[in-house]
Formats: sequence, C-alpha cells, structure tokens
Amino acid sequence: MAKSRRTFNPKTFLSTIGVGRKMMSFTKGQTIYSLNDAADALFAIQKGKVKLSVKPQTGKEAILDILSDGDLVGKDSVAGQSSRTASASAMTDCTLLRIEKKVMLLALARHVKLANMFWAYVLARNIRYQQDLVDQHCSSSEKRLAHTLLLLAHFDEKSFGDVSVPNIHHQTLAEMVGTTRSRVSCFMTRFRKSGFIDYTRRGEPLRINRSLLSF
Repeated sequence: MAKSRRTFNPKTFLSTIGVGRKMMSFTKGQTIYSLNDAADALFAIQKGKVKLSVKPQTGKEAILDILSDGDLVGKDSVAGQSSRTASASAMTDCTLLRIEKKVMLLALARHVKLANMFWAYVLARNIRYQQDLVDQHCSSSEKRLAHTLLLLAHFDEKSFGDVSVPNIHHQTLAEMVGTTRSRVSCFMTRFRKSGFIDYTRRGEPLRINRSLLSF
C-alpha cells in the first residue's frame, strides 16, 4: 500500500523550524536587516513588534509600518528584489522565523494553500497602504493618530473590549502620522481624558478602548 502524504499546513510552515527555516530572537531596538542588505530571506513574526522604516541620506526617518504577531517581514525577498527596500528593527523583544528565499519560493510554487494565503496577505497590506495614503491627504492629524492606534491594536468593527499594546514613543507615532511630537502629545492627552485610551507611567502598556472607533 502506498504511503499517504502528510497534509501541508501553511500555518505550521510559517511557525516551525525545518530545512531553510530557523527561529531567531531579537532584543528591543536590535536591527533585523538594513536598507540595501541582501534580500535573501522572509521573516514570520511569532511574537513581538517590528518597525519598517526608511531613512534617506538627508532627512529624518520615515516609518512605513509597524508589524506584529502573524505578520510577514521582508516580502521584498520574494518580489524579485535583490536588496532590501527598507530597514526592519525590533520595537519589542521579538521571536521571528527566518525562511530562506529559495525555500519560500519553492513552497509557494508547490503548495496552493500557502500561495493563496500569502498573496491574500500581500494584497490586504497593499490596500491598507493605499488607505493610509488617502488618509494622509484627506484626514486631520488627530484622526490619523486615532486610526494608527486602532491599527496597532488590530481593532475593527467586530472587536470587543479593550486591547493593551506596548507603549510607543510619541515621536514614533508622530513619524507614522506625519505630524509633530507636540501635537501627538496633545492628542494623546485629549484621548485619555475622553476615555479612548489609558496609560499611567512612561514605558507601561497602552490600553486602547474600543470606543476609539467612534472617533
């Protein structure tokens, strides 16, 4: 009798070690890769938050995205890019699964479920980026900040209760929103007084209330 083939599970592939896949730990502030490094691997976040950014030779750093559990970092490695188009660093202590580029490309070619999941994820992120661009041009800084906080907490209309996220420096939020640190501090104080968010001391988790959706 022929030996039955084990069913391929995309989630297992993206969360376990194997040939060309190894688990890596990064401490808060540590660089995962830098702009123009070789795009030779994809990372699947198991735990923690990762910042994607670009810093021109002249000018301040621009934060492109903040990714967390279940997100993929370094998608440029499977998009035909030979070098990184942005930098990635750990915002918190992180655990990431590093998947070699050739291993990921082979798996995408062989397994339809993984390919469908991957491309659905990529399309969803691209739509998010388009919405953020429209938001940048059409919404006030205060509303952009509210939107950013909700995204960090993974809130949507189906979410319930409050969510705690690692406290993020106001300067980082300002770079994401496209405004000044002083304005972010003002908005955060207003949100706290309105009961949309709650935080006490610097460095403690930031609690985001579902009521922020109404804003």
